[in-house]
Amino acid sequence: MTSTMPGPIESGGAPGPSGLAGSVHVQQGVVFSDLAYRGFILDFGGVLTTRMRRNGEAFERSEGLACCAYFAALGHPDGVRVYADLEVGRATQEDWNRVIGGILGIDPTDLMRRALANLRPEAAIVAAAQRAREAGIKVAMLSNSFGLTPYNPYKELGLYDGFDAVILSEREGVRKPSPLIYERTLEALGLAGPECVFVDDHAENLPPAAALGIKTIHHTDADVTAEQLDALLGEYAA
Repeated sequence: MTSTMPGPIESGGAPGPSGLAGSVHVQQGVVFSDLAYRGFILDFGGVLTTRMRRNGEAFERSEGLACCAYFAALGHPDGVRVYADLEVGRATQEDWNRVIGGILGIDPTDLMRRALANLRPEAAIVAAAQRAREAGIKVAMLSNSFGLTPYNPYKELGLYDGFDAVILSEREGVRKPSPLIYERTLEALGLAGPECVFVDDHAENLPPAAALGIKTIHHTDADVTAEQLDALLGEYAA
């Protein structure tokens, strides 16, 4: 992994007080300088996992659905409403199963599990998060929730542990892009906005974080984002 940073990083604030220059320490053969940032905040679906679009397309094939039928169901007024309610705890995952299954005309039983069956951890991002924690960075997972019962995608994918904070919108009663959920994430980490970096694959979720001084990265490619995160650690080859 090089320390180059291909692609743009959208910045919402100045670096923290330590800057990128200064003393260094060695971790597993890699030298890290004093860190400008003290916290990374990572989205779940499409960042810590493989792409949501590809997962949805695979779900359509497995259910024998017409192309784009699943995405049309999510965009249906009832689909939009139940997903928004699920994300803030006003609806259950079983409510979502029933509504989306009804729109699609398929069996709603444990539908969220089936809908997310092709999602996998994104190895490059998971590894970058691990390197960050080894370097002393606090790492939070921030997700607009998919619900936790009867199917918990966070635990099923092994992405519930290994973070300093896990912020799920249904538990907070508020979802991205509300500024409040970013404020609560900062509180959970015990850090200020300019000390943190937020990664999300939805551009509309970035400006409210940037307004709090958080540096933002619009995620479009796992390897590129991993390199950007490594570069923000001040990493270079020993």
